[in-house]
Amino acid sequence: MPGYVYIMASQKNGTLYIGVTTDLSRRVFEHRNGLLPGFTAEHGCKRLVWYEEYFDVREAIRRERTLKTWRRAWKVSLIASLNPDWSELYRGMGW
Repeated sequence: MPGYVYIMASQKNGTLYIGVTTDLSRRVFEHRNGLLPGFTAEHGCKRLVWYEEYFDVREAIRRERTLKTWRRAWKVSLIASLNPDWSELYRGMGW
């Protein structure tokens, strides 16, 4: 089963959230519409700014765990390498 690692960002305070899912479109929709209680809802993380796709969700989970140990500066560099303007990728992909 394929999987995705993704980063959501808050516009108001710059908080980053790293997650993993098998259905990126559905999960981002849930975050954007406040359907998932918890960290992203509390911190307003509603913009998809980075993601990677994996053929196997277990690989995505391993990558998520690694990214969660990274310093913020490394995460910011990772996002900037794919998305230098920090554009909302959810809209750009036609979802």
